Amino acid sequence: MQEISLLRTIPYSDHHRWWSSENVAVVTGSNRGIGLEIARQLAGHGLTVVLTARNVDTGLEAVKSLRRQEEGLKVDFHQLDVTDFSSIREFGCWIKQTFGGLDILVNNAGVNYNLGSDNSVEFAETVISTNYQGIKNVTKAMIPLMRPSPHGARIVNVSSRLGRVNGRRNRLANVELRDQLSNPDLLTEELIDRTVSKFINQVKDGSWESGGWPQTFTDYSMSKLAVNAYTRLMAKELSRRGEEEKIYVNSFCPGWVKTAMTGYAGNMPPEDAADTGVWLSLVLSEEAVTGKFFAERREINF
Repeated sequence: MQEISLLRTIPYSDHHRWWSSENVAVVTGSNRGIGLEIARQLAGHGLTVVLTARNVDTGLEAVKSLRRQEEGLKVDFHQLDVTDFSSIREFGCWIKQTFGGLDILVNNAGVNYNLGSDNSVEFAETVISTNYQGIKNVTKAMIPLMRPSPHGARIVNVSSRLGRVNGRRNRLANVELRDQLSNPDLLTEELIDRTVSKFINQVKDGSWESGGWPQTFTDYSMSKLAVNAYTRLMAKELSRRGEEEKIYVNSFCPGWVKTAMTGYAGNMPPEDAADTGVWLSLVLSEEAVTGKFFAERREINF
């Protein structure tokens, strides 16, 4: 954690700044926690940042709090429910009309209903719908609005090590499925959707515990496994674009953070947890990679 704090003190020198206040970053689920901190840091680096939240009042209050903390931040707010197609469409129309498009998308909105040693799957459908399908649907809606640039647009997905398909612990028991999800030639959106649908169906019929799914925070882990797989899939599909239309897509694990999602039991402050997401948003195009998974600014295995 001390190393992360030191990394945050390294300034982005002027000749490395490819962005200005004309560049727009959207951070979903940014009324509190990691999302709010990512929004604050991006705005502090001089970008125009759009915060989103399901609740209008909490979102507007978040914008007010940022403006109180630091004068001159270019921050705005619009309501967005990532589980609602009409809300996503309305948000996309507003982005296009207000800014003409966006340059950075940070998919942070997410939920987790398990704390401590709990492993309930009571809200599994909501977790999958928000954490995976929400990211997928927002990403699909925003890609046509991402502005061409020689520096490339950026999509950053907030994920978790709990979703590592080949992690030493908490991984899928089905070796064939692990291999399919790990192989870029076999990975498809249909495969990801079929995997999470099978999990949800087993939750409904009560057989999920014997289904070979991750055993820690099972529904949350499955949602993040899907996010990591979708990150690699989108990176592959978007890599076919021309140089002026590049979009770099990566995911990162912020760690065990002191936020409402962890019951404030984490060991890392949001300021440090946000760092890798901000770094992936702003890294120089010649140093940018795509389809990778990061923690503490280091690439880790999916």
